[in-house]
Amino acid sequence: MSESRQAPGSPRDFLAAVAGTEHWTAKRTDAGDVKLFLWRKRVRNPQDAGPRRGTILFVHGSSMSSTPVFDLQIPGRPQSSTMDWFARLGYDTWCLDCEGYGRSDKSRPVNADISCGADDAAAASEYIMKQTGGQKLLLYGSSSGALRVGLFAQRHPEHVARLALDALVWTGEGSPTLAERKKRLAQFRAGNRRPIDRAFIHSIFTRDHPGTSDLSVVDAFADAVLALDDSVPTGTYIDMSANLPVIDPEKITVPTLVMRGQWDGIASFEDLTAFFARLPNPDKQFAVMPGIAHSSTRSKNWELVYHLLDAFFAQPAPVYTG
Repeated sequence: MSESRQAPGSPRDFLAAVAGTEHWTAKRTDAGDVKLFLWRKRVRNPQDAGPRRGTILFVHGSSMSSTPVFDLQIPGRPQSSTMDWFARLGYDTWCLDCEGYGRSDKSRPVNADISCGADDAAAASEYIMKQTGGQKLLLYGSSSGALRVGLFAQRHPEHVARLALDALVWTGEGSPTLAERKKRLAQFRAGNRRPIDRAFIHSIFTRDHPGTSDLSVVDAFADAVLALDDSVPTGTYIDMSANLPVIDPEKITVPTLVMRGQWDGIASFEDLTAFFARLPNPDKQFAVMPGIAHSSTRSKNWELVYHLLDAFFAQPAPVYTG
């Protein structure tokens, strides 16, 4: 019998064995099929997890592929894998490498912008729903991943049960991070990919408010990222620097959670509250996460993030809607 953790919101069996399986699907394009990599994790013995709570698709941001973000393995730190944590809570968890990232196809001469990522999410959702009996998905995306899943939910609300948008930006007004990024717009437009290295990955965790993340964890994260990619597409950076807004809150009709780190430099509080006010579904929440900057799941306050996300995904449907 494995030891149980007693912290509020933690999996009932903290060390229950979780099994991972790789999957592949194809995105149809005018230039032919694009192969997309998906990774699935579930508790090996369902009796070791909590009650079944649905199927989550996690979608990554601009500068790294999915498994380092959502399935980081660090001995002695089981919370480093978001997928393992939520699998032990009873979720069927999936993540996706968007085109141009990780193990997915990198052959097309495209910069993999936000719309391209929304198409990736559509192809992944069709595959996952076939594997899971047609159940609508719980979606989580962070940073440009939030824009990808937001645009996907805007286009395909019939595939979405609930939508969580973390580190989102809408218009970009008041964003110090994007103001700096715009200075390099010509550089990003000059090619379809940009290089990444360890110093750049560290900067993601220190640019807004140093101290919010454990840098020993960031080192392990950087190792995992750089094992898969030494460059990433430029499309999301171009969209976030020059083409905002790329999603319309008034067309996102599914239940939605907007999550903002207290010190996130990618979007101002005013930008996101204006977005939130325009969401038409009354089943919506706005959460400010104290002590967190841009990368919430890698922060020292990760347990707060997991609690917010689980509470939203497991929330019962209203009995009366008026």
